[in-house]
Amino acid sequence: MPKRKRGAFSHGAALLSMRRIMLSFLCLLMHLLQDEITSLLLTENQDLQDSIKPQKVEFRSLNFNSTLHWQPGWAREARDTLYFVQYKVYGQTTWQNKDDCWGIQSHVCDLTHETSDIREPYYGRVKAALAGVYSNWSLSCRFTPWRETMIGPPIVTVVHSNKSIVVKLQPPRSPYKRKKGSKIPMTNYYDLVYQVFIINNLLDEQHKVLVYEGKDKVIKIEDLRPGVSYCIVAKTYMPILDRSSAYSSRQCTVLH
Repeated sequence: MPKRKRGAFSHGAALLSMRRIMLSFLCLLMHLLQDEITSLLLTENQDLQDSIKPQKVEFRSLNFNSTLHWQPGWAREARDTLYFVQYKVYGQTTWQNKDDCWGIQSHVCDLTHETSDIREPYYGRVKAALAGVYSNWSLSCRFTPWRETMIGPPIVTVVHSNKSIVVKLQPPRSPYKRKKGSKIPMTNYYDLVYQVFIINNLLDEQHKVLVYEGKDKVIKIEDLRPGVSYCIVAKTYMPILDRSSAYSSRQCTVLH
């Protein structure tokens, strides 16, 4: 009897040892699988982060109306991709959230108010989120409104009389207001020059003749032919930055 007990005990111990080995092996296998799954998820997340990261982040500005623009990541953009915008003054360490552009689907954010100190340099940055995964930030180049804003054309009004045209010019206006509420003209920030061109519609419509360059807001163009249609366009020029605006819209009239 004692021999049988010892044999049974040895057999039971062997089974227990095998079970322990199997459990250890299964536990190791589960850890390896878990590590592999974690690694795959991290790789997938990293790929998604890279694929949705915003591209070509840049400021665009016209008469100090300044907006931050970007393009979606290199992967095809999903409809539910969201974007988050921050900004700061150059030299500051803390970024500020732009609340109106926090979790938006648009590719543009208005930062006119945030860049109102026009001689300060600014940065903007954008990140994207999709399916709970956030990209890294994409940074703009440094942007100084006074140096980099584009200038708009003047507002042109044309009044004709006998053999002459009177052209009235109004400077483009900034988004910033005086205490009484009127918008401050761009002439408050720059020494601007107007360039006025006339188009004789009997000739090639693309043929513009410069008839005035200066700072006057009212000019008179004389010795024109009655019965002929003339159009006026104008540009604004900033000598200090050697930069011109686009042409204004055409203002046309027929002399009687």
